[in-house]
Order: sequence, then structure tokens, then C-alpha cells
Amino acid sequence: MSPIRTNLRRAGLVAGLTSAAVLAAAGAAFAHVTVHPESYAKGATDGVLTFRVPNEEDTASTTKVQVFLPTDHPVLGVLVTPQDGWTAQVTTTKLKTPVKTDDGSITEAVSEITWTGGRIRHGEYQDFNVAFGQLPDDADQLAFKTLQTYSDGNVVRWIEEAEQGGEEPENPAPVLALTAGTAADSGAAASSSTDSGSASDSTAESSAASSDSTARGLGIAGLVVGVLGLLAAGFALARTRAARS
Repeated sequence: MSPIRTNLRRAGLVAGLTSAAVLAAAGAAFAHVTVHPESYAKGATDGVLTFRVPNEEDTASTTKVQVFLPTDHPVLGVLVTPQDGWTAQVTTTKLKTPVKTDDGSITEAVSEITWTGGRIRHGEYQDFNVAFGQLPDDADQLAFKTLQTYSDGNVVRWIEEAEQGGEEPENPAPVLALTAGTAADSGAAASSSTDSGSASDSTAESSAASSDSTARGLGIAGLVVGVLGLLAAGFALARTRAARS
């Protein structure tokens, strides 16, 4: 094989592999089940959590979603928003340690929410809204382990939690960060998220826009890498011709 063809082949291979890696990263970013917003103040009251479930299968639809709420740091006053085409089943569990509130001690909390009856098809996602009365104030984050069942019987378990400072696991659980904040901060967040049900929609739209921007940026990066690969190939070709001359 001539030096020209060898250089072209190498440059093309590098550009192709790099572009494939960038596009694969973009696809992986969309595949995960996530919770929005990504953070709330500790002890926040009267807010909404949105669980976004994308369909990552080409030939099957998502037909069942199970979200498990932590009971060691329970979320109080959970209510499920009616979802067109979906039926929600809420399971409560007796708490090992009752939670003291201004209205008395809470001995039970929601531990699981299961949505069935609907379909999330390829290239689509579904937002499931859950209202809460109060978040715990004694934790730094909450992991909501989730099972996603497809029409072909396949079950994806979004249950892995990343270690502090470690890389994101292959099937990460949706995680809500709990930050230090004031009661005013919590009230403002609650007001913005529950005002006529519009805030949760705005959050979902913002998240979608952010994800779309990320994917667009990754796609542009892939194109740039491809162009750089072609330029490298052209430079190698010119250099080889000059050497032969």
C-alpha cells in the first residue's frame, strides 16, 4: 500500500472513531431516567418532582415504570398527578423511625409509585409528575431507584449510585441533590413549581432545551473532529507529494 493511501486511511480512521465516540456519548446522555429539577433545598415544602423517562429501544415500547422512594429519608405528603393513558399505583410503607412534624408524627410514607397502561415509543419520552409536602432535611441527596419495563419483557434497572468523586455508573438511579437553603428559598421553589401546574412544565421544557443544546453541541463537536481529520489527511497527502518531488 502506498504512503499516501496509508496516511489517508489512518487519518480517516482517527476521525471516524472520534466522531463515533462523541455521538455515542450524546446518545448515552439521553438514555437515562432523570429527575427534575436536579436539586431542592433541604426540608423544602410543597414542590413537584418530574421523572423523565426516555425510550431507548428501537423495537419495543416502555409499558411500565416503577419509581422507588427512599424510606430511610422519606418524602412526605406524596401526591401523583393524573397522566393521560397511564394508571398510577401508590404503595406506602410503615417507617422504622417516625418523622416528627408540626402536625404530629408521620408513621407511614410512600415507598413506590408504579405507572402502567401507557406506551413510550421509540424516539419519545414521558414526564411523570409527583407532588410532595416536604423533603427530608437530614440528607444531602435522594436516590430514586427506577425499573423501566419494555413491551418485549426487557427490564432496565436504573438503580446504581455513583460513588463520591467517581464516574457515572452504566445504569444510574435518578438522584436529587438536597442543598442548604432557607425557608424562604424553599417557599420560593415550592411556589414556582406549583403555580397552576405550570412550573413543572417549564422545568421539563428547560430540561429538554438543555438536553437538546448538549446534543447539538456534541454533534457539532463530532463534525469539527471529522473536518480536522480530513484536513490532516490533506496535509499528509500534500506532504507526501512534496517529499516525492
